[in-house]
Amino acid sequence: MPDLWQDAMDHAVAVAKKAGEIIRDALQNDMKVMCKSSSVDLVTKTDQKVEQLIIASVKEKFPEHGFIGEESVAAGQPCVLSDSPTWIVDPVDGTTNFVHGYPFVAVCIGFAVNKKLEFGVVYSCIEDKMYTARRGKGAFCNGESLQVSDQKVINQSIIATEFGSDRDPEVVEKIFSNMRKILCLPVHGIRGAGSAAINMCLVASGCVEAYYEIGVHCWDVAAAAVIVEEAGGVLMDLEGGPMDLMSRRIIAANNKTIAERISKEIEAYPALRDDAPPGTTQ
Repeated sequence: MPDLWQDAMDHAVAVAKKAGEIIRDALQNDMKVMCKSSSVDLVTKTDQKVEQLIIASVKEKFPEHGFIGEESVAAGQPCVLSDSPTWIVDPVDGTTNFVHGYPFVAVCIGFAVNKKLEFGVVYSCIEDKMYTARRGKGAFCNGESLQVSDQKVINQSIIATEFGSDRDPEVVEKIFSNMRKILCLPVHGIRGAGSAAINMCLVASGCVEAYYEIGVHCWDVAAAAVIVEEAGGVLMDLEGGPMDLMSRRIIAANNKTIAERISKEIEAYPALRDDAPPGTTQ
């Protein structure tokens, strides 16, 4: 069977490196910061510049392919995953980190065909760590093979999560309630890098047993999802079923035992689907 998508993945790695250079350069200069949904949901000119670079580069090489990009969707483009080859792009995952110089910022490029993720590239550009994975071909960081932790006991695990950008008191209370349940299992600790993709790559690397969150978007997790699975991990919905890329909720874990234990503890709360029709409300 021909290796259909290696050329596309090689291109994704190359353009992610270029994007990382732009991000590192921007850290040395003043940056224009804007707000999206709230004062804590940030976007910068760098997010927009990087996404434009990635989309222009890919369109030139693969003009028939489709795109889902964070900033394109914010500007009104539909978020629809079709059967066509589709690039799912988060130009700067960890924008708040970027604005503050907190060193966990990632360029995320996922690629799906027939609604199935085929490869993922996550470039943690300040750390200069390039995470890559192709379906059925393993996961790597800077060329070194990745393998999830073999820990099966949640009491001896580190769990990653995030607070998100929704500051509605009811949502914040549910976030803390869920964290309290996980912390009191007990677990060794709760961590968060400030980037969904980097949290998931830490699961793939074996130093974190699981990551869960409600409120993430498909562009936050698509690339890293392939990396987790190819490192031997599992992806799950918060209620125990298969991960739904558009549902805005996820558990990524080293094994099914840990993932199912987390799903039993977490109380899910509503998050508007990424593919909800325009004008839909919660």
